[in-house]
Amino acid sequence: MSSSPVVRLVCSTQSYDWGKLGNDSKVAQLARSIPDFQVDNSKPYAEFWMGTHPNGPSRLADSNKPLKEVLNATNLTEKLHSRYHGDLPFLFKILSIRKALSIQAHPDKKLATELHTKFPDLYKDPNHKPEMAIALTPFEAFINFRPLEEICSHLESFPEFRALIGEDTTTQFMETAKSSKADLSAKKSALRALFEKLMKSSQEAITAQIGKLMSRIDSEGLKATGELYELLHRLNTQFPDDIGVFCAFLLNHVKLNPGESIFLAANEPHAYLCGDCVECMAASDNVIRSGLTPKFKDVNTLVDCLTYNHGPAETQILHGVPHKNTKHTLLYDPPIEEFSILQTKLSKGVEDKVEGVDGPSILIVTEGEGVLAHKESTDAKLGDVFFIAANVPITLTGKSEKPFIAYRAFCE
Repeated sequence: MSSSPVVRLVCSTQSYDWGKLGNDSKVAQLARSIPDFQVDNSKPYAEFWMGTHPNGPSRLADSNKPLKEVLNATNLTEKLHSRYHGDLPFLFKILSIRKALSIQAHPDKKLATELHTKFPDLYKDPNHKPEMAIALTPFEAFINFRPLEEICSHLESFPEFRALIGEDTTTQFMETAKSSKADLSAKKSALRALFEKLMKSSQEAITAQIGKLMSRIDSEGLKATGELYELLHRLNTQFPDDIGVFCAFLLNHVKLNPGESIFLAANEPHAYLCGDCVECMAASDNVIRSGLTPKFKDVNTLVDCLTYNHGPAETQILHGVPHKNTKHTLLYDPPIEEFSILQTKLSKGVEDKVEGVDGPSILIVTEGEGVLAHKESTDAKLGDVFFIAANVPITLTGKSEKPFIAYRAFCE
C-alpha cells in the first residue's frame, strides 16, 4: 500500500434489472472515474460499490491491490481490527433505481444466526444488515407501516384490498385499531394478522383483485386520489399481479429531497421505489423478501420477524446534523456501531477542515470538483473515491462553479 494514509480507490459497478439505464444513472455518471469505463445506454447501472465485498472489491489505484489486503491495525485501529477481523464493517454504495426493489426486511443478529444455520444457501452469513439511505436526487421508498387509521381508511375505500383480507380479519383489525381500550401490543397483533392474511393470499385472488383495481384506476384517472393511484399503477406495470402492489395500502410512501435520509433498522419492512441515493449497510447479504420481486419470497419468516411498529411517514425522514468543529459538514448517525456518514458541501474556494475519525473511512465525490488535502493535496473530481486511514485529519476545498459534494462512510 502507498505509505500515504489517504489513497485513491478504483471501485466497481453492478448491473441489475432495476437500475437506471446508461447516462440517466448516477452510478454510470460516477463510474466514468473508473479507468477504461464506457457507458452503454442500453445497460442498467444499478449500484456503485465501495469496500471489500468479494463480489465487487475496491482496489488501490496505484497498485491494483484489493483494499482488504492492506487493511491493518494502524489504518483500522487495533480495536476495530480485532472486532471486525481485519475487515471493514460496512459496505458503501451509490444506487440508481429505475423500478422498485423488493419489499423486504433484514434480520437482527439473533434471527440472522438462526436463518444462516438452518438455510445457509438462502441466508449466507450470521450478521444483521441495518442500512441508511441518503437521497442524491428526488427519491421514493416504502418504509414501515402506516398509521393504523390510514390503513383503516384504505380498507373502507378500496373493496379490492378488503376482499383479499376478508371480512372477519378486516372487522377485527378495524375494531382493535379504533379502540381506545386496545393497548399497543393488541394493535400490533391485529396489524400482524392483517399483513399475514394479505401476504398469504392466493395468486388467483391477487390477480382478480388487481384486475378490478386497475380497471377502477383506468376509469377514474391516475390523479383521482392524489398520488396513490399513480403509485399503484406504476407498481403493477413493473410487477404485474404481484402482491406487493397492495403493500402500498399498508406501508408509508416517503419522498425524500436530496440530503434527506431514512434509516432501515432490523425487522422493519421497506422497499426503495425510484431515485438515486447514497447507501451504507453493515457487511451482510441477508434479505427476507416478500413482494415486488421474481426472487424467492420467504413470507413466513417475514411475517414472524417484523416489529409491526407503525406511524406517520414524516417521522421516518431524517436529516443530518452539524458535525463537530466543521462549518459545512453534516453527520448522519444511525443507532448502530458499524457506520455513520458525513456529507460535506462546499462552494468554489470554500474549505472545511475535518478532524480525523477514530476508524477507517471511504469518501466519494458525488457532485462538482474539489481538492482533498492531508499532508499532500490531490484533485477530487466527480466519482473519485478515497480510503482514509483512522485518525487522519483532512481538508476539503471546493474548486468548481457547481457545488462540491462528498459523502464519507466511517466507523469508530
